[in-house]
Amino acid sequence: MRGLVFINMLAVAVLTSVCLAAPQPAVVPGPDIWMINTMFTHPQQILLKTSTGKPIQFWYIILTLTNKTGRDVDFYPKCDLMTDTFQVIPAYKDVPEVVFELVKRRHQDKYQFLESLENTSNKLLQGEDNAKDVAVIWRDFDAKAGNIKIFIAGLSNETVAIDHPVAKDKQTGEPVKVYLRKTLELSYDLESDPAMRSGANLTYKDKRWVMR
Repeated sequence: MRGLVFINMLAVAVLTSVCLAAPQPAVVPGPDIWMINTMFTHPQQILLKTSTGKPIQFWYIILTLTNKTGRDVDFYPKCDLMTDTFQVIPAYKDVPEVVFELVKRRHQDKYQFLESLENTSNKLLQGEDNAKDVAVIWRDFDAKAGNIKIFIAGLSNETVAIDHPVAKDKQTGEPVKVYLRKTLELSYDLESDPAMRSGANLTYKDKRWVMR
């Protein structure tokens, strides 16, 4: 048990070291760097009824993506939800397709052409006429969490490579390279009684661009 605790603490320490060492996005992007105009809704909850009578809870946001770069761009998103209890949940992990259908039905008046992030095209065409509304969905997270951060990568082609603080290449002995992408970070505080999870209240704190 002590060994497992030590391994977990080491993993957190390494993750923290990488984050602290990570560079910031360029203040003035280079001529070949593009970024997608992005609007977002704040996280909302939705319940999936089950045959057992106990519903399963999910969280989602809706992104409106507009490509004003003057060219069509590749779109390979990665969206994670991270709690202050060090739980990291990738979007759409253990999320049945029917959950997206429930979200789409809920917002059909405003977002008539809503797409699932999991199934959207990997090409964003230029121009406002080609703007996309995309749903991003996560399974419910740790009920003890007091803060969550949402990370959305793929909105820019800005990248950077840094040295891993611990891992070494077995052949050269040089530090392993860690490749980071410009990522939108959304931060929220959470007030929640684990016994009344559907009543959880999120407070929007901040947004910023990070390299992750």
